[in-house]
Amino acid sequence: MGEGVRYPEMMTAHASPFSDSSPAPGFYAARLSRPGAVLAPMAGYSDAPMRQLAAEQGALWTVSEMISARGLVLGGDTEKLNLGRPYAGEQGRVVQLFGAEPELLAAAVARAEAWFVPAAIDLNMGCPVPKIRGKGGACLLQTPEVAFELVGAMRAATALDVSAKIRLGWDTDRSVEVAQGLEAAGVSLITVHGRTSRQRYTGEADWDAIARVAASVSVPVVGSGDIQDAQTARQRQQDSGVAAVMIGRGSVGNPWIFRALAEGQDSGERPSAQARAQTALRHAELQTQFYNDDTGRLTLRPLRKVLPRYLPDYPELHADLTQVITVADVGRVLAPLLIPLPDSLADLLPQGGAVQTGAVSRASTEYAGSYP
Repeated sequence: MGEGVRYPEMMTAHASPFSDSSPAPGFYAARLSRPGAVLAPMAGYSDAPMRQLAAEQGALWTVSEMISARGLVLGGDTEKLNLGRPYAGEQGRVVQLFGAEPELLAAAVARAEAWFVPAAIDLNMGCPVPKIRGKGGACLLQTPEVAFELVGAMRAATALDVSAKIRLGWDTDRSVEVAQGLEAAGVSLITVHGRTSRQRYTGEADWDAIARVAASVSVPVVGSGDIQDAQTARQRQQDSGVAAVMIGRGSVGNPWIFRALAEGQDSGERPSAQARAQTALRHAELQTQFYNDDTGRLTLRPLRKVLPRYLPDYPELHADLTQVITVADVGRVLAPLLIPLPDSLADLLPQGGAVQTGAVSRASTEYAGSYP
């Protein structure tokens, strides 16, 4: 932070408006002393409400949606603040940053630590989306020496654990080389997704390659890719020797997968339809509360793609769930599965008239008195 630093104003710590707690280094080692799995960073998914549901179900830690270092330092608009902002009382949340300039990343780390009070900081080296790659992400796999410099700058800016999430490589497997360089640069943990950037999400994740990375470094390695259920998670962890697994798409609409792994359950059976409907409704409530939007007109829009995932076995409800605007709409669509109704839902239901969504009217006849 000497002469020549271009962003000195962001290298100065300021009191966080979001939390009074002060995280400490050693976070990853402490959390890995217990069983469980990690919620992956997912743009458009792993916001505060989803992180809260995962944490309540026993996730080892959760990772924020990725945040642009440049946007955080030079912009700091509402969207960037919401991406990093914790929910009330949140602990065990890692903030993930992306970028390609050491000074900018260092400044972003200082601001993220001061404002968001994360448990640790993660560097995104795996996002294959073109607009992210140009600023970092998986592009760093083509120039790993830049990534090592970034990690060094980030480590110098914080006492918190710094980690990195990588893919196997750009188009060929360089994961062992990259992981060893990251360890030398000072990361406390490495997460490996078992595909190259060119593969994006096609084909199968290569867990043999993940195992080779785990065997090549002394820092903990977390494995990621194609985890859809607790049994697969447990088998992948055992076979590969990773410290834990990270779950992304398999946890959308399924926070209970974290409970199954935290408690060592063999199968992690899906909860009843009523329990899943109640959680879907609560997800909508958390969404509007966190974003302080009583109308839900903006905040429930991104949740429309998530709600049907809670109830894959009720396709007749999906069309209406993808059109909800308010929490009341969610309650009406899910009403057939919420019987007996919790007290908090009574005020949401229409009084003295027919419900306004087609799926509810169809499902009410089909399921009333015989819901699962």
